[in-house]
Amino acid sequence: MKHILLATALALTLAGCATAQSKEARPATEKPVPDAPMFAPTAVESHGSVTVGGVAIPYRAVAGTLVIHPKGWDDTVPIERQRNKDAAEDVPNSEASMFYTAYFKEGASADSRPITFLFNGGPGSPTLWLHIGAYGPVRVETPDLAHGSAPYRTVANDQSLLDVSDLVFVDAPGTGFSRVAGKDKAKAWFGVDQDIHAFTIFVRDFLSKYGRWKSPKYLYGESYGTMRAAGMTLALQKQDIDLNGVILLSDILNWDLIPDDPQLNPGVDLPYVVSLPTYAATAWYHKRAGAGRDLAAWLAEAEAFATGDYTLALMKGNDLTDAERQSVAAKLHAFTGLPVDYLLRTNLRIEYGALQKELLADKGLTTGTLDTRFTGATLDPLSKTASNDPQGAAIGAAYTAAFNDYVRTALGYGEGTHYEGGLDVYESWDYKHRPPGADRALIALPNVLPDLAVAMKQNPKLKLLVTGGYFDVSTPYFAGRYELRHLPVPKELQANIAYKYYSSGHMVYVNPALLGQMHGDVADFIRQSDGVDE
Repeated sequence: MKHILLATALALTLAGCATAQSKEARPATEKPVPDAPMFAPTAVESHGSVTVGGVAIPYRAVAGTLVIHPKGWDDTVPIERQRNKDAAEDVPNSEASMFYTAYFKEGASADSRPITFLFNGGPGSPTLWLHIGAYGPVRVETPDLAHGSAPYRTVANDQSLLDVSDLVFVDAPGTGFSRVAGKDKAKAWFGVDQDIHAFTIFVRDFLSKYGRWKSPKYLYGESYGTMRAAGMTLALQKQDIDLNGVILLSDILNWDLIPDDPQLNPGVDLPYVVSLPTYAATAWYHKRAGAGRDLAAWLAEAEAFATGDYTLALMKGNDLTDAERQSVAAKLHAFTGLPVDYLLRTNLRIEYGALQKELLADKGLTTGTLDTRFTGATLDPLSKTASNDPQGAAIGAAYTAAFNDYVRTALGYGEGTHYEGGLDVYESWDYKHRPPGADRALIALPNVLPDLAVAMKQNPKLKLLVTGGYFDVSTPYFAGRYELRHLPVPKELQANIAYKYYSSGHMVYVNPALLGQMHGDVADFIRQSDGVDE
């Protein structure tokens, strides 16, 4: 999972330094706290119009920030700004300023107009991808399955979700124009539960600031953002905020399903099972397997083999006979196009980075991570796994350039300020998660299915739309389907979950035609779950 989305490090600017309570006045036993707010809310307003489905939608845009504090902060004493004294040892000394761009349809009733909070993942990615690539009023054009070059072109986005919902694109703490400060900033914000808390408080405070408590409410998360969204369903309920729906794009809710470093985790074989259908789709696309087959039928066969003979073979471990091993390797070859002798050397277990590296090794090419249809020159022909993602390299500069221009010119925000395109926190992220019912954070890979299950049981009207691409090996589509099939909810609530998959990679919206399909599916989902006609 090393390649979910882009990430790099951040520097920040502090504002304000007035002292609210002198250090001498504090009791000797009290932990030091920030003396004054380090950030202040900002907002820049502009106006525009976008045409979707032949209908012009005038909107008001607000680019700004909200100030967020770590869990346990006591904001009932606004002058002193001090933390909850009973929890002081556990509350990090930090503050965050979270950047957002909100689009409100002009003239719409706030009571009945849906509002959707959208965010990308990483962890460590800002939300420029969903903003400038999918659902904002403008989008950047990139060539399909190829590397583009400047000048990058932006166009009016006729697939913006403004036809059915107001939109709020939110950057995670430390990314984009969001900033973090204080000596404990990493502890405060860079972890599973810390991140869920930050976005939950952001949504709560945004609803208050803009008077949207009565609106139908949605979350839209991509990649690691799906883990955030699933965790937020329950966290928001604890703030007395029920959601109408959650849209997951390229979901990863249970990190035990990541097909990474099999030699380091012997006995855990499920990741290779749920990834195999994507490997088969990739081999089919590059004409290394499944010649002449329809993709849907081919994937159905791959899923059946993965959950049948392949699962049984992996479960046998070293008890698998030589004949059985040869037979399974031959079947794996038929689905993946990888050589039988190579598959035997891998002990029938395929890392996603190995598939990228080996499938087209004879041509000196590596397939993409986020979209395996992309190809690029292999950086190190002697490496075990791929060390680059051709899709990320192909579109990253275009998205970054387009958003930096758009936010500074059309939205009028960010003059003289760096937009942090990614934060390098993947390896240092705090992956501990405290699921409902546990008295402490678990020492295990995070799994937010329990959070989502409790939220759906408490709010039986909560609907879920699960989407993804067949050619994504970072968050394989069948892993997402498997996750939700194991969501511990009663049968009647399972009917609240809908699935839509596309012939694309991780970022379905890169292809305009597929963006149109996905827009239609998401718009229908919002219309059918907003409760307005009930």
